[in-house]
Amino acid sequence: MTTRLGTLLLADARLPVGGHTYSAGLEPALADGLAVERIPDYIAARLRTVGLTETAASVLAHRAAGGTSAPGGPGVDPEALADGHEALLARSPSAPLRDISGLLGRGLVRLASHLWPEHPAVEALRNLDRSPQRPVALGVVAAVMGSSEDETARVALYDDAQTVASAALKLAPVDPVDAAGWVLGSEAVIAEV
Repeated sequence: MTTRLGTLLLADARLPVGGHTYSAGLEPALADGLAVERIPDYIAARLRTVGLTETAASVLAHRAAGGTSAPGGPGVDPEALADGHEALLARSPSAPLRDISGLLGRGLVRLASHLWPEHPAVEALRNLDRSPQRPVALGVVAAVMGSSEDETARVALYDDAQTVASAALKLAPVDPVDAAGWVLGSEAVIAEV
């Protein structure tokens, strides 16, 4: 698999890792009265807060997994991976959010275990004490695929924006063209973050 194709695969909402089951908090926000026309603001706010933290965790996991080093994983640092995972857990005080992130992370571990079962970074990911949080698993998978740190960060942020937009299609009377426009409209925030 080429690096560019791998990065695109990670950015594909159809990747079979369970992301379609998550609304990124949009469902309770709509139930609490968030107007549909405010969803782009919601996306921007998530990118600057949750997105920033999770993207940092993805990039740190990418580094711990050996970054863009040669195949076979030279430079994999299981301790740094575990430390980054624990730091992310400490910044996620809500048990339900940790649980859903772990569920999404398990989907990425399943994918990586199937495609690169013997890669040392994948093995380190499988050996974490608890289900890897989605950002950590994403960073490891991106590193194993050969994606750069910048590509990893952009995929993490794009995934967050498209998760909200995709959920809106299921939860509100939204035109799919508008939802796609919200994601495209978030490019400046993604670049900033």
